[in-house]
Amino acid sequence: MTGRDVYIVEAVRTPIGRGKADGALHHVHPVHLLARTLNELVSRAKIEKSQVEDVVAGVVVPVGEQGQNIARLAALQAGFPISVPGLQIQRFCGSSQQAVNSVAQLIASGDAEMAIACGVESMSRVPMGSDAGFTPEFTVQFPYEIVHQGQSAEMLAAKYHLSRAQLDEFSVRSHTLAAAAKKSCYTSRELFATEGLQYDEGIRESLDPAKMASLKPAFKPDGVITAANSSQISDGAAAVLLASAEKIKELGLRRRARVITRVAVGSDPVLMLDGPIAATRQALSRAGLTVNDIHAFEVNEAFASVPLAWAAELKPDMNRVNMQGGAIAHGHPLGATGAILMTKLVNILERTGGRYGLQTMCIGFGMATATIIEIAG
Repeated sequence: MTGRDVYIVEAVRTPIGRGKADGALHHVHPVHLLARTLNELVSRAKIEKSQVEDVVAGVVVPVGEQGQNIARLAALQAGFPISVPGLQIQRFCGSSQQAVNSVAQLIASGDAEMAIACGVESMSRVPMGSDAGFTPEFTVQFPYEIVHQGQSAEMLAAKYHLSRAQLDEFSVRSHTLAAAAKKSCYTSRELFATEGLQYDEGIRESLDPAKMASLKPAFKPDGVITAANSSQISDGAAAVLLASAEKIKELGLRRRARVITRVAVGSDPVLMLDGPIAATRQALSRAGLTVNDIHAFEVNEAFASVPLAWAAELKPDMNRVNMQGGAIAHGHPLGATGAILMTKLVNILERTGGRYGLQTMCIGFGMATATIIEIAG
């Protein structure tokens, strides 16, 4: 990529809470949840808040408690100087991955030396779809059929001949890997205890395959997508500090990873969920890398059919894919997940000694983001 080198200095996330009225993070206002995450980030990085030049936050449902530019409100709540601006962005599920990419672009261009990319979503307090405004008149005139993502997940499963058994098996894998990571304390470096919650609330350490098989399809009577092989509704926040090489040297900071490639693509707005395939190929091409060069992948598990369809096309070593489980196990707090996955990816690469990592996410109405990072050493 052109421009200056951009590095990830620090990354942190809350544990992910269940997006229910009795979830561990339900009673925390999303502004406060993000503010706590920003405070934890600067504390870990050992920087002054006045040294941050911008705060860019992703959020998918920017209404109610998540409206009115939550990036600015959270920064003020966290005690950042009034001189630090904030930007709220929405690219559906890819919102905070786009925040990471956008901040990297800001620094690469020379418009900033150090800034924060972050994301938050309190799905228990601001329900998914609260901002939708589809009227019958609109849908009739719109050039594409508007379908629920669950229906798209069914279409994707049909296209790639993915059976219910395959999807459920992948879901068990997600929980098993997430539970193992928790037991081995692999996630302790990336998490900070929030409201007494120390680990992701949705992880199940044991699953009953018979019970999973008994669940009714959620979106199609004879379908294969169920609650068990879909991501969980969740609450959470995450933040990533990025800086130029010059700023890192000036402040004596640590380079954890270099951002190599940033991609956003469009795809079929009805099939919707196959965008990560094109995004991954474009990112690899731009970086001059192959699938075999990537040591760790984070492919968002919006539905099990997404990473399985992606894998059918890309043919990766599955031992390198979602090595600590994914959103099926730990949850998917929409606007926060991009920054959460980036935080996971940095830590996984450092823990395993890998060099390159790739993150990609499917996005509503047919889009996808992808980012490749390289551990700085």
